[in-house]
Amino acid sequence: MKTLFETNSVRGKLIMMAMITTLVAVIVASVAMLIYDLVSFQRSWVSDLSTQAEIVGKAVAPALSFNDNAAAEHNLGMLRARPQILVGAIYDANGNRFAGYRQPDLVSPAYPESPGASGYTIDGSELHVYYRVIENGEFLGTVYIREIYPLFERIKSYSMILVSVMLISLLLAGIVASRLQVAITTPLGSITDVARRVIHNRDFSLRVESRDGGEIGTLVAAFNDMLIELGRRADALETTNTRLEQEVRIRESAEEALLQADRRKDEFLATLAHELRNPLAPIRTGLDILRMKEGDKAATAKARDIMERQLVQMVRLVDDLMDVSRINTGKLAIQVAPVSLHAIINNAVEIARPLIDKFAHQFEIQLPVQKLMIAGDATRLAQIVSNLLNNAVKYTPQGGQISLTAALDGNDIEIRIKDNGIGIAPHMQESIFDMFSQADSSIERSNAGLGVGLSLARRLAELHGGSIVARSTGMGEGSEFILRLPALAHLVADEQQAADRQAANAKYRIFLVDDNVDFVKGFGELLELIGHTTLISHDGAEALSIAAAFKPDFAFLDIGLPHLNGYDLVRGLRLKPELQKTVMVAITGWGQEKDRQLALDAGFDAHLVKPVSFDQINAILCDPANRHGQNRVVAKG
Repeated sequence: MKTLFETNSVRGKLIMMAMITTLVAVIVASVAMLIYDLVSFQRSWVSDLSTQAEIVGKAVAPALSFNDNAAAEHNLGMLRARPQILVGAIYDANGNRFAGYRQPDLVSPAYPESPGASGYTIDGSELHVYYRVIENGEFLGTVYIREIYPLFERIKSYSMILVSVMLISLLLAGIVASRLQVAITTPLGSITDVARRVIHNRDFSLRVESRDGGEIGTLVAAFNDMLIELGRRADALETTNTRLEQEVRIRESAEEALLQADRRKDEFLATLAHELRNPLAPIRTGLDILRMKEGDKAATAKARDIMERQLVQMVRLVDDLMDVSRINTGKLAIQVAPVSLHAIINNAVEIARPLIDKFAHQFEIQLPVQKLMIAGDATRLAQIVSNLLNNAVKYTPQGGQISLTAALDGNDIEIRIKDNGIGIAPHMQESIFDMFSQADSSIERSNAGLGVGLSLARRLAELHGGSIVARSTGMGEGSEFILRLPALAHLVADEQQAADRQAANAKYRIFLVDDNVDFVKGFGELLELIGHTTLISHDGAEALSIAAAFKPDFAFLDIGLPHLNGYDLVRGLRLKPELQKTVMVAITGWGQEKDRQLALDAGFDAHLVKPVSFDQINAILCDPANRHGQNRVVAKG
């Protein structure tokens, strides 16, 4: 019952609304019916008693005319047939009571002393009626009747009926409302249940099922549409939040990378300054020795050796930086040709040998018996291996152990360089290949370098279709670097070596043009010592006029020449029939990719960046591809 009339629920409110509406309607109808019944009851009761008085008046008219009292009493005796009549009387024309009647059990008849006017009066529970008797226009007298008027009993009985009807109506209204409210409360309950589940579970795929039409169906459809829109917006919000979280993570990673790059930049600049000052100090000392002990051959030779070694170190530092820049901008050109694995390893070991000996390391090499070939740039491949060897040497304490092994693994040549040095922390085994990254960044390190060796080695390996990975079990446990390069199948190494020997034994006519007198004179003397014939010029215009008569096999031309620059000079030389097979090489201090391209476009076969070593020039002379000017070579670094 509490649930049925719970006013906090829609169901209870609907039932209470129906019952209250029914109650008000029943009360209004009952009051109207009661009033109508009372008016009808009174009218009927007065009409009936007035008719009775009229009958009595007609009956006693003769008695009044003849003054027959007995006849009048007899006529009043007819009133006994109606027990509710209490008193009856007849008055003559003078107002004197002529005859009377009273109910047998009535003790005091209480007749009126004189008759009243024709009509009726109600006195409490009694009805009084007066009727004037007129015969042939003559007033004979008045009839008086007093009767019981049961108005209150009528009201009481009728009210009981109305109350019963009201209670039955309310009960029926409650029953009917409780049945009819289901059509409204069931969809509303479904909506409430779905809304609660959506709030708790965040499941916007839920829907309210309803077959109702009208406003309820519209409400359900609107609620379902609202869930669809909320689901769409929730998905969009979740997607946006996910994207924002990803962007925040990316931004945080980028900020961390920028901070790390900034720290590495600062470390790199400090290291660069340190590394450049290191060779500059002995070079300056060597110059002082040459100036102060000009006649002492032993001292000057020793000073020259020191300066040469330091110059090589400086050139190597600058070359590494230039190579990294070219790789980052995609402008590094490599000369692809078949190269012997043994030649690569020998060249790399030759480069790293001074540093290995300096640290007194035990160095072991294991190479395969078969001749393995690689398609790539011999200089760059040797640079990769030498960088890995130098890294092992620098991070291995004095007197350590370093090994280099190479073997054919499937279609790849695998080169392993292992040491028992300081090792690599697990979190550094990938980041050491980042630019300017170093496993040991302490100020006490003895051979720091610029931190570009490993990065440069990996990128050069990738340019050759290979890879480099680092392995270490932890700090103090040593490290191992594994270089994998694609092997070149079906190529006989002996044939290549025979061709190399043939090129190395050849003697050429070489034209040297440079306004740096000391540089060109020194190189000319070295070339003549090994059997070549040289011609030297210091002026572009002069070189153009004397070159055809000399008919050189090779021409090494400076770009910044007086009177005629190197670009215009090579264009002029290319027009001479006698020089069609001459290999022409540019020598300049500008080493950007655009400078190389300008040289090649002008007609040069190769491009060398100052300072140029004798080995670089000799490599061009020994390259079989340059023999008799048969092929143009690509730009060299």
